[in-house]
Amino acid sequence: MKFIFSVLFTSSIFLSFSQIKSPDFFYVKTTDSLPFLKYGIGEDRLGGAKMTFLDSNIILKVVDSFHTDYKVQLSKLHSAYISKSKVIETIGVNTLEHLTDSWKVWGDSLFDFVTVKLDEKLPYSSVMEIHPSRIVVDIFGVTSNTNWITQLSTAKEIKNAWYEQPEDDVMRVFIELKHPQFWGYTIYYDSLNKLTIRVKRQPKVLALKNLKIAIDAGHGGDNVGASGVATNIKEKDYTLLIAKQLETALKLRKAKVVMTRNKDTTLSMPERINFLKQQNPDLLISVHLNSADMDTVRGVSTYYRYIGFRPLSQAILKSMLQATGLKEYGNVGSFNFSLSGPTDYPNCLVEVAFLSNKSDEKKILNPKFRNLVAQRIIAGIEEFLKNL
Repeated sequence: MKFIFSVLFTSSIFLSFSQIKSPDFFYVKTTDSLPFLKYGIGEDRLGGAKMTFLDSNIILKVVDSFHTDYKVQLSKLHSAYISKSKVIETIGVNTLEHLTDSWKVWGDSLFDFVTVKLDEKLPYSSVMEIHPSRIVVDIFGVTSNTNWITQLSTAKEIKNAWYEQPEDDVMRVFIELKHPQFWGYTIYYDSLNKLTIRVKRQPKVLALKNLKIAIDAGHGGDNVGASGVATNIKEKDYTLLIAKQLETALKLRKAKVVMTRNKDTTLSMPERINFLKQQNPDLLISVHLNSADMDTVRGVSTYYRYIGFRPLSQAILKSMLQATGLKEYGNVGSFNFSLSGPTDYPNCLVEVAFLSNKSDEKKILNPKFRNLVAQRIIAGIEEFLKNL
């Protein structure tokens, strides 16, 4: 018995040292090319369902590999997937238990901020909750050592901030807002490893002349998009025509307008998103034309990713159904479109009509109809503002 125990003990020691020398995991950090986590490895034409965009230099623990993705362990009970092209291997990672430090809630002349000091740039995800309106941020791999949260009167939009520890290594941050409508927020780390949630305030005057509105003409350049069923017109050309009419009509109402493209230019999604982040618009309208395998499918639809941005898409769809003669195709949520992914500003994707349907295509070819579309989108934005 002593001999057997000795062999088992020796074998156990050998396995332990083997695991130490050849671990079945390694660490990576995110690059600065808009890395994002996915819930799973499922794919469709829009890619796997996105969990969240991440800042650069976020430390992730890789535990498995699937084709072009790594599986990463966020905490004991949570995992996600990330593209191998969005990370680089790293060494010298602090693998000890991670703890939070003190918090601060404050504001400057433009934004409100919540800062949580950490000892490492750890992964996170966020959701919008309504009734009441709250931003909820999960920080993975960390345990609270926060003993106070300093809240300054300079914060104008943040009503309350607190946290819970739902799991041993997941800290949940709650940020309650004063207004029902979300106007956007951005999550990033500063140079001192402070996780920062920057919250946009509701504009003081809810009128078009006080807003900066971004317009994205879908596709462009090498990305042709859909084609007309009868005339073979290209989606990229007619989204630009509608976008320009929308730009002109908004400028007549004294709104400030920025365009992701003004001509037939090839632009990637990361290029569009980075441009929009630099411009910091109050709203984004992305214009597209739809297509389906069946030529009987027709109508207008609007799309949103986050529940806090749904009211804009609802108002625009309601307006589009008035006077355009278009059938309703629907209001689509949790849409995994790249430009719907950022949380920085309310956004709405408008699929004006179906190029694969002869009746809708005929409307799209009509300049008067395209002008009407621009007017109805603006009326929808105004209704959205009025409802606030």
